[in-house]
Amino acid sequence: MGENWLVGVDIGGTTIKMAFISLSGDIICSWEIDTNISNKGKHIPASIAKSIDEKLKEFNQTKNQLVAIGVGAPGPVNEEDGSVEVAVNLGWERFQLQTILERETSLPVVVDNDANIAAIGEMWKGAGKGVKNLICVTLGTGVGGGIIVNGEVVHGVNGAGGEIGHMTSVPKNGAPCNCGKLGCLETVASATGMVRLAREELVSSNESSCLRHYKIHQTLSAKHVFDAAKEGDVLANRVVEQVAFHLGFALSNLANGLNPETIVIGGGVSKADDTLLRPLKEQFVQFAFPRVAQGVEIVTATLGNNAGVIGGAWLAKEKMINQPVFQ
Repeated sequence: MGENWLVGVDIGGTTIKMAFISLSGDIICSWEIDTNISNKGKHIPASIAKSIDEKLKEFNQTKNQLVAIGVGAPGPVNEEDGSVEVAVNLGWERFQLQTILERETSLPVVVDNDANIAAIGEMWKGAGKGVKNLICVTLGTGVGGGIIVNGEVVHGVNGAGGEIGHMTSVPKNGAPCNCGKLGCLETVASATGMVRLAREELVSSNESSCLRHYKIHQTLSAKHVFDAAKEGDVLANRVVEQVAFHLGFALSNLANGLNPETIVIGGGVSKADDTLLRPLKEQFVQFAFPRVAQGVEIVTATLGNNAGVIGGAWLAKEKMINQPVFQ
């Protein structure tokens, strides 16, 4: 069968994305399973292990084909033992993910935060290919972040490095965030935050907007806001401008500290492409140190949903190379 495979796993609140990936970073096959969050998510490692076994059977392969597993988890990860400190959406607290998954699969496992592995994926095979200094922001239900300096992920002292979504954007009277603080970037730049801003605009003014229709039917989404803005809807454009302002402000301050080569915008919200990117770049330049602004390129992520599994595979590969015990 030729070369061995890495396994990339990206654990989300509703689905777990998985893939067999070659040592050079190409996806051999990818699939997903539902996230079983019953009993505080304790069945998740077993269901990952079972799914890997089933997929190997389809390929008539044994475990010997696999080298290691790299996993992204939604929460701060303890680098020492690969445990997840807390993952609210899964019900995990100090969950020994690495230990349990190694036991279930009999394979070496490495665990990192899901936004970090998405950043690594984009660095290895995506929008940041070949770039060693980059900031990756994922705009989805929340706002995730991964920071890579000199080719290394910034984990910080206790695994919370790169929490871009929790930089304070609204210092006074901000909306409550899931993290317990008020006014985090996540409350204004995530898909959820965007919908909230749009609702506030619709309530505080009587101007006509096609978004009123969705509000009445309780179906308003971030995509609706972007689509309406593209069509020239004034109110929708005001919301997009607010999001671009907060994002540009936060990212410029971060970039002033890091001087990155690339800022990658990923996640569902990034599919809006130029509608968000154009005003975002304008706001960014306004707040960035001129030389920092000259050095950076702001781009849309290219790997989409595969960024996490590819980043997971890269981590697994790195661990093997750097730690001969893995062999």
